[in-house]
Amino acid sequence: MLTVATANVNGVRAAMRRGMDRWIADRAPDVLLLQEVRAPDAVLDGFFDGWHVAQQASDIKGRAGVAVASRLPVHAVRVGLSAHHPDGGAEPPVDTGRWVEADLEVPGGGLVTVVSAYIHSGSTWPADNPVKMVEKYAYLEKVTARLAELGAGTTPALVAGDLNIAHRCVDIKNWKGNLKNAGFLPEERAYLDRWFGELGWTDLGRAHGGEGPGPYTWWTWRGQAFEKDTGWRIDYQLANPALAPRALKVEVDRAPTYEERWSDHAPVVATYDL
Repeated sequence: MLTVATANVNGVRAAMRRGMDRWIADRAPDVLLLQEVRAPDAVLDGFFDGWHVAQQASDIKGRAGVAVASRLPVHAVRVGLSAHHPDGGAEPPVDTGRWVEADLEVPGGGLVTVVSAYIHSGSTWPADNPVKMVEKYAYLEKVTARLAELGAGTTPALVAGDLNIAHRCVDIKNWKGNLKNAGFLPEERAYLDRWFGELGWTDLGRAHGGEGPGPYTWWTWRGQAFEKDTGWRIDYQLANPALAPRALKVEVDRAPTYEERWSDHAPVVATYDL
C-alpha cells in the first residue's frame, strides 16, 4: 500500500512551528506533495532529513514553491512546464514554483509519477485590470497540455495540490456569492470539466468523498469560517486512468479545532494499492 498526502502548507516554516511535524509523525505518509513551501532547498532538506526531496522554488522570493518528499526512491525529476510554454522558452517568474514531477520506484518494481501542483489563485479585482486572470488562464493551458500527455500514458500518474478552483456548487459553501469571483468562474471550472471528461482524469476526492457538499479543504483564517465550515474544496488528488482503479481511500484531514490548524488548508490523504 502507498499513502500519499497533499497539502498547501502556507509556508513550511510556519507550518512546522504550528505542528505539521506531529501530523506527519502520526499520519506517516509515504509521499508528501507540498505547495506554498516558500523556503529554499536547504531549509526544506533540514525538515525532511532522510526523505528524498525534489522542489521547484519560485523565482519570486517568498512566493509559491512546490515540493515532493518521498520515502520511496526517486527515479527522475522534472520541474516546471517550460516545454508547454507558447514560445518554448523559459517560464515567466510568476509561473515558477508551481509544478514538480517525480517518478518514484514502487516496491515490487515499476514506477508511479507524482506531481505537486500549485495553480495561480487569480483575481477579478480590479475588474479593469485582469492581468492575474490572464496569467492563470495561460498557466491552465500549459497544465492541460501536460495532463493530456500524462493521461494518455501507461505509467500510473497522480497530479495533486492546490488547484485554486472549486469545481461545482457542492465544492464551495457560499457558491452563490462567488459566481463572479476567481476560483469559481465558469471559465475556470470548464478546465476541470475537460480534465475529468475528455482527458480521462478522476477527481479522487469527489469519487471517494460522496456527492457533497464538501468535504472542504480550505477556510480563511478570518472570522468563524472554520468553525462554521464555510470552506472551499480546492485541493485535489487527480489520477490518470492507469492509477484511478488503484485508489482505495481518500480523506480530508480537517483539524479537530481552529487552534490545531497548521495551515489554512487541510491535507488530502489517499491510499493506493501499489
